[in-house]
Amino acid sequence: MLAETVHSFADCGNQVLLLIGVRQSKRPPSPDYPLGYGKAIYFWSFLVAVMLFTVGGMFSLYEGIHKLHSTEPLKDWWWAAGVLVFGVIAEGISMRACLQEVAKARGGRSLARWFRESRQGELLVIFGEDLAALLGLVLALAAILLTVLTGNPIWDALGTITIGVLLVVVAMFVAVEIKAMLIGQSMDPLRERELHAFLQARPEVTQVLNLITVQLGNDAMVSVQAHMRDTGSETALIAAINAVERGMKSTFPEIRWSFFEPDIKGEGPESSPA
Repeated sequence: MLAETVHSFADCGNQVLLLIGVRQSKRPPSPDYPLGYGKAIYFWSFLVAVMLFTVGGMFSLYEGIHKLHSTEPLKDWWWAAGVLVFGVIAEGISMRACLQEVAKARGGRSLARWFRESRQGELLVIFGEDLAALLGLVLALAAILLTVLTGNPIWDALGTITIGVLLVVVAMFVAVEIKAMLIGQSMDPLRERELHAFLQARPEVTQVLNLITVQLGNDAMVSVQAHMRDTGSETALIAAINAVERGMKSTFPEIRWSFFEPDIKGEGPESSPA
């Protein structure tokens, strides 16, 4: 019960950190940050993962190991069980809302694949937190009931240790994904494939030679190298490129910056997104 109490307080702190990250990521570009502050959400999301690991996971492990050497009987278990039941219901509602948002974002992909490919740091963190919280509450409730039914307090200790392991594992998975975003990942692979198909289908483009994308929080930067149809003049070529960029940003509103390089067929390396 104490482990879940500390975890709940840590979750409250984590929501504050995410709110700070969201607000910072919306700041407009500046001379020092010409591509904006979008990646700030990744930094604060990484701090959330660190807090989940230390304050939530490590404390639960410490508390559980300490309880292994304690023979003190469980007191007022009905009160603790009632609070946990309420927590499971409340967290279940929160998890359901989170899964609805995830379903919109994953586009038919499996949950595991979406977790690996997602570039939405805040949604990924919220999903990880809600999953850990819901499973942690269920484990805590099961541990209390087993302790009451058997009269053996070791079940309470084992439940606390299990919660600690769960929080550490979830925090590590979240941290690994956020670290990749901090370093600089491409757009969501699903969106990148859609973008490549969109460019290749444009009448102004005969072949996409190279496509580089970088996710910057909720925004993205795109660099395109493509062979264009013969327009007969530089002015017409510029107009064709501008039309492609307008269509690209209209279809993919997350693209905030785009760089387009027309090329002669065969000079650039042909590529397509993985």
